[in-house]
Amino acid sequence: MSARTDIDTLIERMGEAIIGQRDVIERLVIGLLANGNLLVEGLPGLAKTRAIKALAKNLQCDFSRIQFTPDLLPSDVTGTEVYYHKEGGSEFKFEPGPIFANIVLADEINRAPAKVQAALLEAMEERQVTVAGTTHPMEPLFMVMATQNPVEQEGTYPLPEAQMDRFLMHVNITYPPVEDEVLVIRLVRGEEAAASAAPDDKVKSEKPAPISQSTVFEARREIVAIHVSDAMERYMADLVNATRIPEAFGDDLKRWIEIGASPRASLALDKCARTHAWLKGRDYVDPQDVRAIAPDVFRHRLGLTYEAQGEGVSPDQVVAEILTQVALT
Repeated sequence: MSARTDIDTLIERMGEAIIGQRDVIERLVIGLLANGNLLVEGLPGLAKTRAIKALAKNLQCDFSRIQFTPDLLPSDVTGTEVYYHKEGGSEFKFEPGPIFANIVLADEINRAPAKVQAALLEAMEERQVTVAGTTHPMEPLFMVMATQNPVEQEGTYPLPEAQMDRFLMHVNITYPPVEDEVLVIRLVRGEEAAASAAPDDKVKSEKPAPISQSTVFEARREIVAIHVSDAMERYMADLVNATRIPEAFGDDLKRWIEIGASPRASLALDKCARTHAWLKGRDYVDPQDVRAIAPDVFRHRLGLTYEAQGEGVSPDQVVAEILTQVALT
């Protein structure tokens, strides 16, 4: 089978476990294929962790979950040198931490202090960890998927801007429609019934083979070959530049934006737009691809003014205005 067929199968399997969150599933897969890290944000109970676990479960990979808490230490994430005593001498050996996995779930990442959050920076950007002067590379397939709740403030530590910028996309999970929530009730009820059934009553069924890592690498090679025209490159650069000179695009943007996006935003737009086009079965990027993923790329990279925050202006409103004001030339 082709890489696209396998990836479609992966999306279908995730959809069986996550009801009514098709856009979220698509964004998780885009992050996987674009070789980036994701920040997933949503209110408690909206299946943030479940969605990430569904991806890891259906992919041939090592999965690791780190529950971030205020008392967590950097070495609890990266690993540390351990002293071993044996006959004929002693030595220090590096014991890898949970960061050494293919998919790492950093659950409630904003519950740990900055020194622990910083332990992820090198791994997220350079795909390596340095401990005691020795650099340990990560696996070729590696991504961090972090979750956080937007409403909780007590006992939380806001992520530094430098770390936020290292996330390829910031994915928002919202409440499902009522019709989908009914399906969620039925899904969980069925899972509970299956789990509580007597051993003799349980139907043994073979689980489908997980999607291989080679499929992901093959898809990435195909995505690299997606055509991006000069006009589309300029359009993406103009969108990012509009966040830096908002006064040139209207009074509202001037009042709303204090800090613009870095060049990482341009690179993220390019990667995610190509991946979005590939998922839609096209071999070229069009404006639809850029506009579809622009909110996810920008919402965590814009520094809003106090005036905008006071007026209740959200990053998504700012991005929508940017998309309205910036023309494709």
